[in-house]
Parts: sequence; structure tokens; C-alpha cells
Amino acid sequence: METFNEILKTLDGFLGSAWYFPYALLGTGLFFTIYLKFPQIRYFRQATRIVRGKYAKEDAPGDTSHFQALTTALSGTVGTGNIGGVALALFLGGPAALFWMWLTAFMGMTTKFVEVTLSHKYRVKTEDGTMAGGPMYYMERKLNMKWLAIIFAIATIVSSIGSGNMPQINSIAAAMETTFHIDVWVTGVVLSVFLALVIVGGIKRIAHVAEAIVPTMAIIYVIGALIVIFSNYENIVPSFVSIFADIFSGSAAVGGFLGASFAFAFKFGVARGLFSNEAGQGSAAIAHASARGKEPASEGMVSLLEPFIDTIIICTITGLAILSSGVWNQKMENTFATSDMTFIAGQYTDTKQEDIDKLYSYVNQLDSEVKAYDGKIIVKEGKPVTSDFTLINAKSVAEDYRFMKEDKPFTGEVIVSDGKPQLAEDVSIIGKSLLHSVPLTIAAFSSAMGDYGEYIVAIGLLLFAFSTAIAWSYYGDRAVIYLVGEKGVLPYRLVYVGCFLAASMVDTTIIWNVAYVTVALMTLPNLFGMIMLHRDMKDTVKQYWEDFEREKAD
Repeated sequence: METFNEILKTLDGFLGSAWYFPYALLGTGLFFTIYLKFPQIRYFRQATRIVRGKYAKEDAPGDTSHFQALTTALSGTVGTGNIGGVALALFLGGPAALFWMWLTAFMGMTTKFVEVTLSHKYRVKTEDGTMAGGPMYYMERKLNMKWLAIIFAIATIVSSIGSGNMPQINSIAAAMETTFHIDVWVTGVVLSVFLALVIVGGIKRIAHVAEAIVPTMAIIYVIGALIVIFSNYENIVPSFVSIFADIFSGSAAVGGFLGASFAFAFKFGVARGLFSNEAGQGSAAIAHASARGKEPASEGMVSLLEPFIDTIIICTITGLAILSSGVWNQKMENTFATSDMTFIAGQYTDTKQEDIDKLYSYVNQLDSEVKAYDGKIIVKEGKPVTSDFTLINAKSVAEDYRFMKEDKPFTGEVIVSDGKPQLAEDVSIIGKSLLHSVPLTIAAFSSAMGDYGEYIVAIGLLLFAFSTAIAWSYYGDRAVIYLVGEKGVLPYRLVYVGCFLAASMVDTTIIWNVAYVTVALMTLPNLFGMIMLHRDMKDTVKQYWEDFEREKAD
């Protein structure tokens, strides 16, 4: 698995983590924001009217209402990105990462408006009578680039499993185990059965489930986060200050947090923003293509609400809950994941500025004199006998750690190669370090509400993430239908459910690295297609307003 993880990191280095990717994503959003004269501001009020059904026409072609399409798309975006993804961005990039998430969302409102409008415009009716749309249809029907459409459809299938499916169940299983002590495989089996029952019903059943779950779960989670924030009201202003203070310089070391460079804050803020709201990825456009309506731009306006709700509202309160509670830079007892651990040569501490400076460069992948440790560690009664190394876990100096074998102190030898310990399956390392992803959010909620906070996050994550997996199965369905027709849907669904089950038992860091790669695979061809159709987009919006004014006059 370590080899596979390294392969994923290499691929990600050429895709989502490459220097050009955040500029391509934000640049596309900025281009359309200026080109269409800030539609995320000018059309926001019209979008709320449309989603309330003010201009709805029951005889319009489509399978779902505007509200159902919005909630289905939101169920695909509001998931682990809002709970675990924000925590991961803060862990990797510091408080400034939240600013770059906001900017990604603001530009993303326009990006999503464009991709949904175009997808709705060039949608088609399938053999079973339902609507099918998405970037692959405008790539083929308008751009005449079937090769690009095929690439995007394949990327959608891969991403539906890699980002829409696997991170969701992995996070749910981890939260259920931490909170309710339910084995991860039990959670995987039970939810796999429920997933299969829902997705067999197609878009109408998915839409009804999303319509019921999304608003309820969002309200419960938001209330819980607000309790955490206002329980630490004295830290609200300092939290905002920390977000804006280091936007262009990166965050300094504080507490157990060794600091983050500007590059890390920018890269992971944009990356987590994209994973959260999916603007530019082209996924939500597939859900909105099913909405009843004759005016593509009207559905595009509905979709611009998604990044606002998903990132600017929900992600922000998650970030503020984590920052205001102070848990983001505190070391806490946890079981170390192999992918989070690195043994480095020499003794370092985070209480000396000289050591902090060296470790800052190391964890931010800058030039550093710090080297990975290679050698043998002799362990006696859980404690290492030698001390010519330092254990870094979750980008922090680990403290009070011990080697355990089946809940008992381990005695023996551990081989370390290039900083990575070669541990037997029944040997683990437990100690104090920073937390990230879902455990960090749980820690924030629990700091204010005790066990109740943990329950809110666990249940909220269950509903958020499970609904995301449901929505993404539909996206994959549509891509399969585009490529091979209805005959491919059942095999795809079987694979989808199988991967859902398997991912409940895989290392979290590996799952997230899979997600990074698959998200970028969808996003890059979609951004290219959107840019190519910028004139078509402008004409479509112009036509919408001309028709709207004419109908209003009549």
C-alpha cells in the first residue's frame, strides 16, 4: 500500500498538486466572472426565486424540480469535504487555507453557473425516457470533440468511485468506530446494502432521498457548529485575524503546529475548496441536467447557490469551529496512521526556534537539512531504547508515544526505511500529535459539547457523506450510459457498491490521495471545454434575459 500511495502522490504532482492547477481553476472562474459581469452577484436574487419555484412550468421537459436538482447536487457536494476536508486544509495549510477556500467558492459560483447552463442546454433524452446531460454532451454535440467527451466520461466514472464514493465511506467508518466503537467492516457492510437499495431506484428516488436528507442534516450540523463557535466567542475575532494575517506569507508555527508555507495554504485551500463544492469538476452539471425547464440559464442560476451554501456557509462554520476551539494546533492522543508517520534522523523539539525553523522547511517540502531516518529501532515494553531519531506524526513532533501489540506494550525490533516504519499488522504506535480530517472536527465539537459534539459530527458525517455517495452513483450512471448505453449500468453499480465496501477498511491518507487524483482528471478537460464555449455561454444568458423580459411583459 505504501508503494501505491507513492504512485498516487506522483500522479497528483502532475495533476491537482501541480503548480498550474489552482491557477487554471481560479483563472477560469475569474475569466467568466469578468466576462459575464459578476453573475454570482447579479443573478443571486433571481436564483433564489427560481429555486422557490416562482417560474416553474410543470410541462417543461425534465425529471426533477429545480429544488430537487439543487438538493441532489448539494448532496453530492456537501459531504466529507465540509467536515473532514476543511479540517485537512487547515492542518496542511494553516488558517490562511480557509481564505483560499472562500476565493475558490466565489469564483466557483460563476464556474458552476457556466458548466450547468451548458450541460442543461445540450442534454439528451435516454432510452428509458430520463434526461442525461453533463460536460460530455456539450463536448460532443457543440465542440464536436467526441474524444474529449470520452475522456471526460471515463474520468467521471473513475472519479465517482475515487472521490464521490471511497472518501465518504472511509470517513463514515472512522467516525462510527471512534464515536460508537463499531467495527469499520460492520459500517461498510450495512451502508453498502442501503446504498444498493437507493441507487437501484435511479434519479427520482435519489432526488427524493436528497430532498429529505440535505436540508435536515445541514440545519443540525450548522447549529452544532455555531454552539462551538459561540462557546468560544472570545476567539472569533482572533480566528478571522489568523485567516487573513498570513494569506500571502503562510502561517507561522504555533503550539504543536509547525507552520505552513504560502504554497501549502494556497494549494490545499484551492484543492479542498474544489473537493468541497466541485465547481469546475462538471459533476453537479450532470444532476442539474435532469431538472425540468426550457431555459438552460435558469438552471445555471440555481446551481450558483451551491458553492455559496456548501463552502461559504458550511465550510466556513466548520473552519471557525476548529479555529475558535483551538484544537487545530493542540496535540492529542491518537493511533498513528502509517502514512502520517516519518522518523527523522537526529533529535528535534518544537520548543526551540532553531529546531522549529528546520522542521518547518521539512514538513513544507522546502530545502532542509533534516533527513529521513534509516535503521533499526529496539523497543522494550513499548518504548524505544535508542534515541537518535525523532518521530514526526501528522506534521507535528510526536510526544509520549509507545509501540503496542494487541493492546499490550510491544517488545522487539522495528526496521525503518527512508523514514517509514515496517510494522507488523498487529503492531501500532499510539501517542500525542496533531489531528487532521474528521478526528480534528470531532475534537472541536467535543471541546464545547462533550460526547454530544462527537455524536453530532458522527451522525452529520453519516448523512452528509452517505448522500454524497448516492448522488455520485448517478453521475457515474450517466457517464456509463454515454459510453456504452444502459447495459453497462448494472455492472457499474455492482463495482460501485463493492468499492464502497472495500474503502471502509483502507488507510485514510491513501483514500484522500486517490480522491485528489480523480478530481483533477475530471476538472481539467471540463475547464478546457468551458473556455472553448465562452461565446455560446454569453449568447445563452443574453437569450434567457430577452425571453424573460418578453414573458414578463406579456
